[in-house]
Amino acid sequence: MILKYKVEAESSGKTIKYILKEKLMFSQNLIRKLKCQNRILCNGKPVFVNAVVNENDIVEVDINFEETSEGVIPEDIPIDIIYEDDVLIALNKPADMVVHPTRNHLSGTLGNALSHYFLKKGLTIKIRPVMRLDRDTSGIIIFAKNSFAQDFLIRQMKDNLFYREYQGIVHGLVEKSHGTIDLPIARKSYSTIERCISPSGYPSITHYKVIEYLKSATFLSFVLETGRTHQIRVHCKAIGHPLFGDNLYGNTSVSLENQEIFPKNQPIIAAKDAAGKDSVLIERQALHSSKVVFTHPINKKPLELTAPLPYDIERLKEILRK
Repeated sequence: MILKYKVEAESSGKTIKYILKEKLMFSQNLIRKLKCQNRILCNGKPVFVNAVVNENDIVEVDINFEETSEGVIPEDIPIDIIYEDDVLIALNKPADMVVHPTRNHLSGTLGNALSHYFLKKGLTIKIRPVMRLDRDTSGIIIFAKNSFAQDFLIRQMKDNLFYREYQGIVHGLVEKSHGTIDLPIARKSYSTIERCISPSGYPSITHYKVIEYLKSATFLSFVLETGRTHQIRVHCKAIGHPLFGDNLYGNTSVSLENQEIFPKNQPIIAAKDAAGKDSVLIERQALHSSKVVFTHPINKKPLELTAPLPYDIERLKEILRK
């Protein structure tokens, strides 16, 4: 993709670097990379970043880098695409799927699946997640197709301009219909995974709103102002309302007699068919990334994306309404 910018009167006399940084919102690292590869043009000719521009000059930047993700093996795994264009792709991530390959999860990840998808389309693109979801959290996740889009979107997150809404079901009836949880989160000293509330932790803010009261449970929406690891899960535990199915911060399993249930490793069936089975209502935390709103990196217009609740959380709601 080639980005074009027509110099306005107010920018006349400024440098190419000023245009790239202030008008096109390029990061310093990306500007350096573009400069080294001679990908910056003014009126069709290569220029240095200290060159001065005049009104009506056309600045062009080629951001079509061919990049690969080392260690990400393409795998033919189906993906659910919510939105895609030249600079980003939004997927509806299923539960029980890691976002990016790690030492303990080299295959079967969303990154492996996306790498295969790009390969089929003839694209040499690095896997660039803009947001991350826990393995057992479902819903919308955004990947950038180039470093410019990734920098642009991450900057929105840092400036709290990237709206992220989640939906989840927690134990107990939350007293207030809406509120804000403002509690700092830190990593537990004896764990590489678990987080906790701590005065020495990072500032963490979660806004919540009751969508529906269920049977000894509450269906909530959450809006993140910060994005700490396990933030919603830790905050829900801190206020005494852990998420259903959260085996790290809440109950590991919850059963209801004479109700429809979720047997382990089997499709949803009725309780009368599950005699003798160790059954639970849901086998992962009942948390779903349901909506995002952000400014598109290229056209600068708001883009709103949504993902419907998955089957297991919808069925959990039905059970808890009875």
